[in-house]
Amino acid sequence: MSNYKMETKCVQSGYNPGNGEPRVLPIVQSTTFRYTSSDQMGRLFDLEESGYFYTRLQNPTNDAVAAKICDMEGGVAAMLTSSGQAANFYAIMNIAEEGDHIVCASALYGGTYNLFAHTIRKMGVKATFVDPDCTEEELNAAFQENTKAVFGETIANPALTVFDFEKFAKAAHAHHVPLIVDNTFATPINCRPFEWGADIVTHSTTKYMDGHAACVGGAIVDSGNFDWAAYGDKFAGLTTPDETYHGIVYTEKFGKAAYITKATSQLMRDLGSIQSPQNAFLLNLGLESLHLRMPRHCENALKMAQYLQGHEKVAWVNCPSLPGSKDYDLVQKYMPDGTCGVITFGLKGGREAAVKMMDKLKLVAIVTHVADARSCVLHPASHTHRQMNEQELLEAGVQPDLIRFSLGIENIEDLIADVEQALED
Repeated sequence: MSNYKMETKCVQSGYNPGNGEPRVLPIVQSTTFRYTSSDQMGRLFDLEESGYFYTRLQNPTNDAVAAKICDMEGGVAAMLTSSGQAANFYAIMNIAEEGDHIVCASALYGGTYNLFAHTIRKMGVKATFVDPDCTEEELNAAFQENTKAVFGETIANPALTVFDFEKFAKAAHAHHVPLIVDNTFATPINCRPFEWGADIVTHSTTKYMDGHAACVGGAIVDSGNFDWAAYGDKFAGLTTPDETYHGIVYTEKFGKAAYITKATSQLMRDLGSIQSPQNAFLLNLGLESLHLRMPRHCENALKMAQYLQGHEKVAWVNCPSLPGSKDYDLVQKYMPDGTCGVITFGLKGGREAAVKMMDKLKLVAIVTHVADARSCVLHPASHTHRQMNEQELLEAGVQPDLIRFSLGIENIEDLIADVEQALED
């Protein structure tokens, strides 16, 4: 449905029922699929034929939802994973192995930072973190001969730093590696990274895409634009025979679908971080209203930021769409219609005042979540980023007093009233 507008894609992409088939995407709740021919089953296992044989690798419900997200992002192939963490892990490890290196913007979600700084390091893949505001010279200096990818977040969680796509894409491509971008906070409603030079996009679909805090999930989308074969020695996993599939060369056999096919047939086969068909069904329901919810999230976030900016007890406010914000010019360039529903702020009383204020909220909940229909707050230094030391927190753009405020789609007057009473002595 590439010629349709985004609103139509949200509702109808991915699943096209035939005559007499269910109008609503069915949940194919089955681990296995029956065949009458042993030879046909063998061809499926050899990747010689397309079809379903085990849900860990492919499932019709999951594939339909992945196809919808792929269409929304403007990619050529996509896959669902069990979580956003799994999506980011697969996105890197599909092209990196022991002895390799990646370059990352330092403003990252705490879980992603830990994944890249510590977990994959134990697997032999090292990461160099660079300030998102670094110069081109500083960015290029971070690359090594064994660098395999560059990674960043469209809007960093919770620093809300806006990613300069063109600067990072230019550096990545000059060093012959792909740019991988986590587009969770912006969603394809507000930003389509492929249009700005990104090669692969990941999502924690747990957030705005689901939108109701109902199910955990992730997704990886490939633009099909990066020429793996042109740098065959660097990406041998895609350009040389895979002996676990009788010598298949992914770039030769699957063309622009090579990257996602390898991630599915290799990583998902061996690591198994699948999204359940039930969760994919719930995710699809969320996607159908994403184009309606995102503008409301953004509107509420901007209005709350403006209210907090004028409050005497508030020390600072960070909302990328707020005029005067550090990244306001990047917002106008990459996301002129809105960023996301998340803002951050700090109180003049510091960390102690932040905790006191949060505990007094009645409508807005303290939860370890973000980006759904209900408004919520979190103190990252105490919660999602508590494994980081002070230096790592500052590098990730997380001040000790930072409150992350995710604006839902409730009435903004009710939300402001709740914050107002919580700020009273």
